[in-house]
Amino acid sequence: MHIDNKEFHKKITLAGSLIAVGIVFGDIGTSPLYTLNAVFHGRIITESIALGSLSCIFWTLFFQTTLKYVIITLQADNNGEGGILSLYALIRRYWGKWLIFPAMAGGAFLIADGIITPPISVASAIEGVQHVVPGFDTVPVIIAILIGLFVFQQFGTDKIGKIFGPAMVIWFSFIAVLGIMALTENPGALRAINPYYAYQMLVNNPGGFWLLGSIFLCTTGAEALYSDMGHCGRNNIRISWIFIKIALVLCYAGQTAWLLGHVGETVGNVSPFYHIVPPQIFWLALIIATAATIIASQALISGCFTLINEAIRLDIWPRHMVLFPGNVKGQLYIPAINWFLMTGCIGMVLYFRESTRMEAAFGLSVTLTMIMSTLLINYYLRAKRIPYPLVLITTGLFLCIEFSFLIANLQKITEGGWITLVIGFLLFMIMFVWWKGKKTKSAITPMVDIEQYIPRLKKLSVDETIPKFATNLVYLTVSASHRKIEQNIIDSILSGTPKRADIYWFVHVNVSNEPYGLNYSVDSIIKDDIYFIEFNLGFRIEPRIDFYFREVVLEMIHNKEVDISQRRESGYQKTLTGDFKFVVRDSFLSFDNNMPFWKNFIMKSFYNLKYLSVKEQVNFELDKSNLIVEKYPLVVTPYSGPKLVRKEH
Repeated sequence: MHIDNKEFHKKITLAGSLIAVGIVFGDIGTSPLYTLNAVFHGRIITESIALGSLSCIFWTLFFQTTLKYVIITLQADNNGEGGILSLYALIRRYWGKWLIFPAMAGGAFLIADGIITPPISVASAIEGVQHVVPGFDTVPVIIAILIGLFVFQQFGTDKIGKIFGPAMVIWFSFIAVLGIMALTENPGALRAINPYYAYQMLVNNPGGFWLLGSIFLCTTGAEALYSDMGHCGRNNIRISWIFIKIALVLCYAGQTAWLLGHVGETVGNVSPFYHIVPPQIFWLALIIATAATIIASQALISGCFTLINEAIRLDIWPRHMVLFPGNVKGQLYIPAINWFLMTGCIGMVLYFRESTRMEAAFGLSVTLTMIMSTLLINYYLRAKRIPYPLVLITTGLFLCIEFSFLIANLQKITEGGWITLVIGFLLFMIMFVWWKGKKTKSAITPMVDIEQYIPRLKKLSVDETIPKFATNLVYLTVSASHRKIEQNIIDSILSGTPKRADIYWFVHVNVSNEPYGLNYSVDSIIKDDIYFIEFNLGFRIEPRIDFYFREVVLEMIHNKEVDISQRRESGYQKTLTGDFKFVVRDSFLSFDNNMPFWKNFIMKSFYNLKYLSVKEQVNFELDKSNLIVEKYPLVVTPYSGPKLVRKEH
């Protein structure tokens, strides 16, 4: 039973705010470990760049995080859930299906971000050891932590998740205190709140504009504010953000104060963050920072699971086994994605080896995700009938900022940024191929009027000269109408040896735009002979179709909507429902195809992905003991070669 979404998002509770601090702000909350380090790496410290960087960070947090996400985007909840795919599902009914392209691109680059964020977060914390142990090799430690993190995913985070909130409260309080302590040495750093210093750095400093590529790192976790809305509630995130932003600004200001005290020097290999940590508590700071980065990585991994699950439900990603390891609402575990992310993260560590080099690959993918979300937000605001000039000004402002960051980030392509771009593009192509392949397959699947086959099915049902195939013969159908059915299903029943059954059931599973919700409808085509059942599942609901179907049949028997008590074998069977046989029709690409190059590429790629994905019977959790999988050929473009000529002897 789900709490009313409107009430859930209105409420402000201590528990909800703690959850928000623990799982929503981890990524953006650990950015002080590496943002200013990225700006000043290999660069001599100057007052104008130090103040300009802080000014840019302050106003980026205001426009991109506070205004765009906390104030505006959090309003766009799809029955309580957030995230770029939830936003797409919310608005596609108004603006057409072409919006699938920015949604797929945004989702793909967000997953690509999930491959670089854990390594850079953990590395930036662990590398603090080099402050006291110069030359310490951090790579084995980083890899060990990442492996442990991904191995742990299969057990869920029910118990340990409860300490995420308090642990992150300690982290944010700690960095705020560090910032205040550093500011006492040079409180003048706070004058950087004046946007003039940002303007001066961008316009008057040679190469100042290109520093935006590094400054952007301060807001890379902003998308998580929206993605995790369903876990915490809108107002809990908003009220928590006040505390988070103050802590972040104080920490950045403290680091800037240290930079102003070392003008003309270089930062070296250690982040400015560790330079403001008093030597007496260095090891404590290292432990707290490492714990914070692990929690931040955990939140991002969970976010990737949720995103992939939504993509599967929206038919833009191949099906994978989705497990529910705990009792926490929305907690998922997708083994294939878990090991893919782990491999990618380890590969990033081995390739870059240190966080300062990872920063080159960081930011590009997030910038593209933010641009895609801004496009979708534009259409959301228009659907809400916000005055068009206001929508244009608002989204135009965000796009101007984001394209500035994108242009500045382009310099990172040759330094390693190409990796996340390639990964993001490949993930987008997987989504596109799956979506296009599904559409092509659906378009050429012939549907027939079931009415014309009813007499034959009724006659077959009582023809005792044909051996009974099953009491209940159940077919999964893509048809959403009880009047239409796939031709290949009719062929399965009537072609070859007819499949005689007492009752024929046609089951359609509809994945709704809502994240939660579970209901069904029944159409009695011919009482006690042919039924059509439609299940409506939210895209975050586990599709236990075998279980749900049996529950429906038992309820129908109880309500006397179906009577199968006259079966000869009923006196021998334990159950009222009798035996079931589920039939899943699985297509393969026929050799009798003559497709043009692009369509051939799409369909062959689609079937290769289909081969690697979890099978439909596994996805719908159908019991193997009563399951039949039937293969049939799919002809997209019939082969039309030279005419065969018979040769006479």
